Amino acid sequence: MDYTVLIPARLASTRLPNKPLADIGGAPMVVRVAQRAAQSAATRVVVAADDASIVSACQAHGIECVLTRADHPTGSDRLAEACQLLSLDGQDAVVNVQGDEPLIDPALIDACAHQLAQRPDCVVSTAAHPLHEKELFANPNVVKVVLDAQGRALYFSRAPIPWWRDAPTPGTPCNQVAAPLRHIGIYGYRAGFLRRFPSLPISPLETIESLEQLRVMWHGERIAVHVTPQAPGAGVDTQEDLERVRQLFAKG
Repeated sequence: MDYTVLIPARLASTRLPNKPLADIGGAPMVVRVAQRAAQSAATRVVVAADDASIVSACQAHGIECVLTRADHPTGSDRLAEACQLLSLDGQDAVVNVQGDEPLIDPALIDACAHQLAQRPDCVVSTAAHPLHEKELFANPNVVKVVLDAQGRALYFSRAPIPWWRDAPTPGTPCNQVAAPLRHIGIYGYRAGFLRRFPSLPISPLETIESLEQLRVMWHGERIAVHVTPQAPGAGVDTQEDLERVRQLFAKG
C-alpha cells in the first residue's frame, strides 16, 4: 500500500505563535510530527510549509518539505498545492496529518490509508472513536459523526448526534444502543480529488457548522470512516498543551 503523508504547517497561530517551530525535546514540533508519521507504512512524508523558516527547520532534521503559498485560506488548499508540487494526482493516496499532532499514532495513519484503499466508492477517508462522556457529547468543540451501514459518513456535526430521544436524562449519550462517535481530524484523500477540492463551491452546511468535510458530502462524494476503540493522543493548541507534551517527551 503506497501512500504519502502530507503535513500542513502554518507559521501564524492566534493561540500559540510560531507553533510549528515550538521546541519539543530538542526538535521543532513539526519535525516531531513528521518523525511519528515516518514510523507508519507511508512511502513518503512531506511537510507543506508556508514559511521559509519551517523549510529550514525541516531540512536541518532531514525532513522533506515543500514551500507553498502563504495566502491559502485552509489546510486543504495548502495540501492541494503540495500535490501539484509533488506531481501527485489521480488515484495516488495521500494522508493528511495535522502539524500539531506530535503524539499521532502511526497505526492510525496506516488505518486511514488502508480504509481509503479498501473503499473505491469513497474519495476521502477519516477516523472516529466511541464517545461516552456526556460533557464531551454536548461540547460544540467536539465534532461528532454518524455512519451508514457501510461505514460511510452520513453527517458531521458540532451538535450532539445521534440524539437519544428516550434517554433517561436529556443529553445522555445513547451508549445503550450504540455509542456516538467522535471525529478524529485525520484524512486520507485520492490526490486527484484533493487537487479539485479547493475549486468546489463552499456548501451552506460547511458555513453553518464550520466543518470543511461537509463540502465533500454536499457535492455528492463519499467519506469512509475507520472506527478505532481509543482516543488519539492530544494535539497542541495552547501553551498548556505544549507543556504537557514536552513533559511526555521528557519521560520518553
